[in-house]
Amino acid sequence: MSAAPLHRRDVVRDILAPRKPELLVVGGLGSPSWDITATADNPRDFCLIGAMGLAVPVGLGLANAQPDNRILVITGDGDMLMGMGALATVANVHPRNLMIVVLDNERYGETGGQPTHTAGVTDLSAIATGAGIPTAATIRSQDELTVMIRNIHEGDGPAFYVVKIATEMPGTVLPSLDGAFAKDRFRMAVLGKA
Repeated sequence: MSAAPLHRRDVVRDILAPRKPELLVVGGLGSPSWDITATADNPRDFCLIGAMGLAVPVGLGLANAQPDNRILVITGDGDMLMGMGALATVANVHPRNLMIVVLDNERYGETGGQPTHTAGVTDLSAIATGAGIPTAATIRSQDELTVMIRNIHEGDGPAFYVVKIATEMPGTVLPSLDGAFAKDRFRMAVLGKA
């Protein structure tokens, strides 16, 4: 962890600040979805509830189905550890419109704050590189974050970033827990029909 750790909600706010209409966001289980919702409850955000390990596969499916849109997955280290196999598929499919950000506080926030493997020797950006994703990095400073944000909004994917964040737990801001409503709202925003 850096001397002045990045704060999760600030990171998400900064990532979404230069948002353009063609950006679709997939939020991983728990805190990443809360952070996205706290920043702006945008109908072009699809926040997963009760779907641990599926943020990257959902983002990959959207990237393939919506090639004219830029897809951003924002998830946590616990979610990514559960769905690591998806990184090999992302690398092989090679969607130029897919960006993945892992907010890594080295904890399972939803189940009591137990350490994840990233608190030990596991390096998610090295795993992404090993899977074949051409751009992968670990972000530890505001300067690195600024470069990452520019690439998320202007660069080619697939790209994979791990952002090391403080272990804090900001207040809960829940997205809609009504799955049918969330699906219909997202479909309407993307396709113009529910």
